[in-house]
Amino acid sequence: MNKIEKLIEELCPDGVAFREFRTIAKFQGGHPFDSAKFNDLGIGLPVIRIGDVNSGPGGKFYDGDFPKEVLISDGDLLISMSGDFKILEWSYGPGLLNQRVCKLDFKTPDVLKRFVYHYLEEPLQRVHDATSMSVLKNLSNAVLGDLKVPVPPLEVQQEIVSILDKFTELEKELEKELEARKRQFNYFVDELTSAGTASRSGGLTCLFGDLGEFVRGSGLQKSDLSDEGAPALHYGQIFTYYKTKIYSAKSMVTPRLAASIRQAEYGDVIIATTSENIEDVCKSVVWLGEGNLAVGGETFIFKHELDPLYATYLFRSSDFQYQKLSHISGTKVKRVSGKSLEKMTVSVPDRETQVQIGSFLSQLEDLLGDVHEGLPAEIQARRKQYEYYRNKLLTFKELDAA
Repeated sequence: MNKIEKLIEELCPDGVAFREFRTIAKFQGGHPFDSAKFNDLGIGLPVIRIGDVNSGPGGKFYDGDFPKEVLISDGDLLISMSGDFKILEWSYGPGLLNQRVCKLDFKTPDVLKRFVYHYLEEPLQRVHDATSMSVLKNLSNAVLGDLKVPVPPLEVQQEIVSILDKFTELEKELEKELEARKRQFNYFVDELTSAGTASRSGGLTCLFGDLGEFVRGSGLQKSDLSDEGAPALHYGQIFTYYKTKIYSAKSMVTPRLAASIRQAEYGDVIIATTSENIEDVCKSVVWLGEGNLAVGGETFIFKHELDPLYATYLFRSSDFQYQKLSHISGTKVKRVSGKSLEKMTVSVPDRETQVQIGSFLSQLEDLLGDVHEGLPAEIQARRKQYEYYRNKLLTFKELDAA
């Protein structure tokens, strides 16, 4: 018999009382801030929107008056009331609750916040899955308040929290390691594609349009893809399947269709110019396979005389990512035009240096790729382990109300 089982046998042998969540916490809703007054410059306080409950601060700030009740601090529990219905313990300093995000203000000292945090993940997911939607799923205060929460003695809550927190801390450590590896690679990309590196080898800073031609990809539907025929690429695969280098295509199309659409040749860089988020706009891959690759729409094929590996890493640099911001159009769907790509500047060293840089970054990416693939798998394993023990530890016999 483990420690928790002993505590339950000693302190609540007949079961645990379940209480409606509204008796445990007050639900403080957010404020309908005017998004036109948000800024990306870090002026004021971060605004916590529904998406930020999933991933932390989204980079939007507000500098103005606000109701004092929507000010939050570290340790507050937040729930996204639209979208995914996620719960988050805030740990990013002072912030402001936007509409459709609520803060939990606990009414009673006999329930630990961390116990509620661990417990609510599963019922919130259950409610989300059962909620119908037109455009976006919404969670009401009434439904949230109706949720039944077990309230075992504090000693039991503390022991459960101690065990589950160990899993979440390990997951956080793995995520930090993954982020550190990404920063390490990005540092070398930025350093080796910088103007300083180019000038030291006698290179120049010039326009992308002077280095090659941006050819728009042709129309290609997902329904056109198959497992045999001529190699082909649909732009969505740049986000979901490929990394930086393509040696063989995931999908094929009929030779007849392939002959009717644009073709990438060995060394061409393929750029996805449409995305729903800024980060993925202009994500690039380089074709290093045999023969040609049929390329669908929402892309540009960069045909150039640069070293192929060096060329594709140029599109990964922070300098390029910064330049593209002023060229993005669209609101829900973000786009960058070929004319805009031609106008962006890039630093180009001599050919020998390009080859050395491209080869080094490729080898480094392959090395870190092993880590990137291993760490996400380890994080996923730890998440499943956490969910198993969470469900096991947070399942209680309900006390007979009679």
